[in-house]
Amino acid sequence: MSDFTLSLQITALGMGLVFGAILLLWLMMVVLTFLTAEKESPSEDDVSSSPEPASVPETGFKAQAAAIAVALALAEQGLSSAHPLPEPPTAYVSAWQLGMRTSQRSEKGNFRRH
Repeated sequence: MSDFTLSLQITALGMGLVFGAILLLWLMMVVLTFLTAEKESPSEDDVSSSPEPASVPETGFKAQAAAIAVALALAEQGLSSAHPLPEPPTAYVSAWQLGMRTSQRSEKGNFRRH
């Protein structure tokens, strides 16, 4: 058996193990989801004794509560002292120039005359 065919077999085995592990994890997730899912299949007895949907006034109270919460959040946001920071003043030397000057100075410092 040549080295090339051996390397192909090792590669196929490794890829097969990886994909097999992925499929095994997927299967485990499906089984766990099936086992832990809440089963809500109402029977006819449950349907007749189920409470009626929320009445209009209760829905109105929820909308009012949401509107009050939004109004409070907007008022608090207006009172906050947070504001965007001003941009810093521009540097006299750009970052590129500073880098070049630093490298030139370090080169000159490392050079010794005998």
